[in-house]
Amino acid sequence: MFDPGDTVLVGVSGGPDSVALVHALRLLASRFSLKLGIAHLDHCLRPEDSERDAHFVSSLSKALDLPFFLKKEDVRKRQQETKESLEEAARHVRYAFFHDLADQHGYTKIATGHTADDNAEVILMNLLRGSGMTGLSGIPPKRGNKIVRPLIQAFRTDILTFLSKREIAFVTDATNQDIRFLRNRVRHRLIPELKSSFNPRITEALNRLGAIMRKEEAWIEDLVEKVADAMLTEGEDGVMNLSVPLLEPEPDALKQRVIRTIIKGIKGDLRRISFEHIDAVLHLIKEGPPQGMLHLPDRVLVERDLDIVRFSKQAQTLRAGKGQHLDGGNTAFEYIVFKSGFRPETLFIRETGMRIRFSKKEGPFAADLTRCGQSVAFFDMNQIQFPVVVRSFRPGDRFVPLGMTGTQKVKTYFINNKIPVPDRKRCPILFSRGKIIWLAGFRQDDSVKVAPGTRTLLKAELLPG
Repeated sequence: MFDPGDTVLVGVSGGPDSVALVHALRLLASRFSLKLGIAHLDHCLRPEDSERDAHFVSSLSKALDLPFFLKKEDVRKRQQETKESLEEAARHVRYAFFHDLADQHGYTKIATGHTADDNAEVILMNLLRGSGMTGLSGIPPKRGNKIVRPLIQAFRTDILTFLSKREIAFVTDATNQDIRFLRNRVRHRLIPELKSSFNPRITEALNRLGAIMRKEEAWIEDLVEKVADAMLTEGEDGVMNLSVPLLEPEPDALKQRVIRTIIKGIKGDLRRISFEHIDAVLHLIKEGPPQGMLHLPDRVLVERDLDIVRFSKQAQTLRAGKGQHLDGGNTAFEYIVFKSGFRPETLFIRETGMRIRFSKKEGPFAADLTRCGQSVAFFDMNQIQFPVVVRSFRPGDRFVPLGMTGTQKVKTYFINNKIPVPDRKRCPILFSRGKIIWLAGFRQDDSVKVAPGTRTLLKAELLPG
């Protein structure tokens, strides 16, 4: 993990793992000619405890005569803005802080205190989520050329013994006992149950699984990159063009891997990219229209144009989240659909697990468009103005139900039609020109209905994710 002469920034929270890490590295520093520094991020989640932790780490750095860097960051505010989990938001803020410090002060390595127990917990959580090989690989001992985890093969019991024998103080985080968090339920309930009832060495077994998966994943990724390179050409502004005829003969497992590799190259990582997103791209290639479009998280745009699928990252956000909350604590959503051609496109609504597929149809229309069910709506294209906004219900929303003349509150419509509250919160509402045009899955607005003179239709379909 280290080269002689490395300068190492150690992330120290004040807990036992990171405190043990900085003490251990200090013991090894002369052997490897390492120069150490300590970084501490105050997440502003526990005001009183945060002050205590920051003071403790500051005192530790003085006692060890090491440079100390402190930053306060409102993680909960970031979480509300980005819709990430609290843990994910904290992780992003923490690593951004570490990397900024490393760049500013010339640190060649960033060391974090992840342990074998942390690795086992992550692997188990990923297993519960249905992750693939990457998730089951666990926490990598090294990430890139800078991030290292020197304690990744050390167990928590060994770390506590090390601290106890040397009479080294540390602080405890009360939130580590809060079983509202999945990690804590896994740590304090699931793993002890697995140890007592199934395998007393479950932590070692999970780490062994992670090591096996990590080696196989690296081997497979190397093969996939070579295959992907043969199918790809690079366009302007980092656009990647995938050849459909070259991809089509390959097995689905390889196709999925190729798609993941391209998205990772465009996006920089695979965070927020789920199996459903990869499967939707695969569906677009195998069964979708010859010209179609998908919006993926973090401004990734996938466009099919006959035998080419283009992957790009858009400068303009595909989503405009307001960070508001619905009753009951569910996060509201708001997306923007930009007119592009107009080619068919699909919008994912991450918060509900649903998607809306848009397509354009030219007349005349002989079929009875009213018999397609509530999950399909047809609009007079001339009455639609883009961009179309898709968002969740808000108090005060009104529309004119199809076939009626007066406006009605959306809430009243939901109540009169006995729509359950959870379905109301999940209902995507489409807006054009600031007016509702469709309560997706229920009723469209009368102002955009198809008339005898309509020559172009916009078709919208509400589909499961």
